[in-house]
Amino acid sequence: MKEVLLLKCGEIVLKGLNRKTFEDRLLKNLKRRMAHVADCEITMRQSVVYVEIPDDADADAVMECASRVFGFATISRAAVCPEKTLESVIATAKDYLAPNFAAAKTFKVESKRGDKKFPMTSTEISQHVGGELADLFPDVRPDMHHPDLTVHVEMREKYAFVHAGPVPGAGGMPIGSNGRAALLLSGGIDSPVAGWMMAKRGLELCGIHFFSYPYTSERAKEKVLELGRKLTAWCGRMSVMVVPFTHIQEEIRDKCHEELFTLIMRRFMMRISQAVAKRCGAKALVTGECLGQVASQTMDAMLVTGSVVELPILRPCIGMDKEEIVQIARRIGTFETSILPYEDCCTVFTPRHPRLRPMPGEVEAAEQALDIEAMVQAAVDGIERVQVNL
Repeated sequence: MKEVLLLKCGEIVLKGLNRKTFEDRLLKNLKRRMAHVADCEITMRQSVVYVEIPDDADADAVMECASRVFGFATISRAAVCPEKTLESVIATAKDYLAPNFAAAKTFKVESKRGDKKFPMTSTEISQHVGGELADLFPDVRPDMHHPDLTVHVEMREKYAFVHAGPVPGAGGMPIGSNGRAALLLSGGIDSPVAGWMMAKRGLELCGIHFFSYPYTSERAKEKVLELGRKLTAWCGRMSVMVVPFTHIQEEIRDKCHEELFTLIMRRFMMRISQAVAKRCGAKALVTGECLGQVASQTMDAMLVTGSVVELPILRPCIGMDKEEIVQIARRIGTFETSILPYEDCCTVFTPRHPRLRPMPGEVEAAEQALDIEAMVQAAVDGIERVQVNL
């Protein structure tokens, strides 16, 4: 039986004169992602995208791929009726939804008549199909209020479709529709979640990871690259810029007061990230900072670390508690990788008593012992660019 995915567009339907720009981006993203799974014919009509699943394709894999493309509100996996007649609809529903009827005690039919030339109204279609299905499945009684199964019938321009209801899509905006940002990607739980949240708002991401060999191991680096791969399941593609950070951390350790070490380190991260962002056309930085979670994430500390850059810093996790972040990490598939016990550069030379409420002036005074411009340039020149794939 021929199957198709019906993908309903999300908030882009609210756009005005620029709506087609968003729709074109959405289709481009879907086609590029789907090319790795199956050779599907993809078309769009009336804010519905049709993905025709080839007979030799893995329909579950096609469905999984579509469910991770930002921009769709709902996805329905439907059977295509051989003819656009009620008889064909009833026969298709009988065969395609037999397992659903076997598991249900009650049902109802909901119809949509996208083809206004069809000679019956939506209500008339539902009543006729529902009556026939009640006779075909006598053990499943009709219930218009709280049914176990809702049979959906859609009369579209070209075909009629039958399915058991939509499931939520990834939502959000198409990747790339709102520009590009640089994600500071550590090996922890928060930064991949922050990247996912901003990708959902239509940002294309470039990852930046600070690597302090030999204080951090190759395993720690591979862990971060694996997190990048996990994100590409949602983002489609991503490059990770691996920044050599050892020399900077050693210089700070040797020349600056211990309690300011983390703050000065993070200021260098921001300076380097801004330089990298400008190289890759990114117009914002994204971090996984969460207010009050650690000493470097107090309001005073974030003011000090953010003051060295001009680009906006997006902190989507800022008001979340840890359990909320963990729930998202589990949902998007990054949690198990994030908790692998490999250190990252933020754990190197951690001060015993970090400053919680630093003053910008004192941090700037401490940095005078460092050749900031040369250190930043050396780090940027030593970047290793890694393309991560699914």
